[in-house]
Amino acid sequence: MPLALLALAIGAFGIGTTEFVIMGLLPEVAGDFDVSIPTAGFLVTGYALGVVLGAPLMTVLGTKISRKRMLMLLMGLFIAGNLLSAVAPVFGVMLAGRVVASLAHGAFFGIGSVVAAELVAPEKKAGAIAMMFTGLTVANVVGVPLGTLVGQTLGWRMTFAIVAGLGVIGLVGIAKLVPDLPKPEGVRLRHELAAFRNVQVLLAMAMTVLGFGGVFAAVTYLAPMMTDVAGYADSSVTWLLVLFGLGMVAGNLIGGKFADRALMPLLYISLGSLAVVLAFFTLTAHNKIAAAVTITLIGALGFATVPPLQKRVLDQASGAPTLASAVNIGAFNLGNALSAWLGGIVIAAGLGYTAPNWVGATLAASALVLAVVSAALERRSAAAPSLVVTGGAPAEQAVPVHH
Repeated sequence: MPLALLALAIGAFGIGTTEFVIMGLLPEVAGDFDVSIPTAGFLVTGYALGVVLGAPLMTVLGTKISRKRMLMLLMGLFIAGNLLSAVAPVFGVMLAGRVVASLAHGAFFGIGSVVAAELVAPEKKAGAIAMMFTGLTVANVVGVPLGTLVGQTLGWRMTFAIVAGLGVIGLVGIAKLVPDLPKPEGVRLRHELAAFRNVQVLLAMAMTVLGFGGVFAAVTYLAPMMTDVAGYADSSVTWLLVLFGLGMVAGNLIGGKFADRALMPLLYISLGSLAVVLAFFTLTAHNKIAAAVTITLIGALGFATVPPLQKRVLDQASGAPTLASAVNIGAFNLGNALSAWLGGIVIAAGLGYTAPNWVGATLAASALVLAVVSAALERRSAAAPSLVVTGGAPAEQAVPVHH
């Protein structure tokens, strides 16, 4: 794998840390600003919505410059947002800082996925994408637990200051290691938008929203769930997040390995198993050992879907993949926002801290249904690739996907 993938992974590490560290610090932030836990959950929802909006916006703005320069600008935006969060005097400013940082997220992973795929042979694309996302998963093993520990001992503001420093390291790494690839010739915004007329691209994005949303329904409120329901001490949240991160690393590597071989079967297994595990989490959350095992499985099964879903979008939008790739990263975070919001609703309704797990199970099961529908449509398209439409013109053939 090219050394440039390391630079992308470093940037992903910083972004992954700031995205997920807030989950372990919700009680501290809520207490500091004197807001409720569901209100503090808007720091997750706001970040996720910022990714959804920022992914297409930043990608379109970046069509006039090289991908390397755009990646550097995105890291600069990420640094500014985290510094604003670190010095926020009131909750509203903290939320604004989260949104500013989030604007860089979707475009970074979207453009980074395209760059990673271009650096390797076609049969290694999913592995290269997984390598970049390894930075995101390792952040949950190292960055998030350490950030949680720092936040609980030195204050959450110090955590976000350190995260801004990680952004500086990522910026330098991209500047030094990522090659300045030329912009693709002849690609215009209308070509990028044309990918969204492909129903398979839209189905893959819907699977992304629902599948990964299932993960975030549970983990957004992991800290209060583990302390109030499982009976863990506040300090234990750190190593529980390590377990979640280890699961993410394993799932990401498995997804990257098998997505190039059996993409749809991998999605069936991971989404179906995720729905079952999330449903059982409502029970296992009451036992310390069972809860720890379940958290690990959620991380593994959730991130096993990331490389195949991202690769499926790249394959189906192969003519103009940059915007579709970035929007799919936004779709991950739309799922995060949706599930965090729904989780807050069921908690506020008095159903308890385990209620979001049922929300997550329902979302994951819905994603599995869409995967089955997508495969059925693809088989039908392969059986009749040149159906005649009204007026005698042949219909556009579906872009083949290599599983």
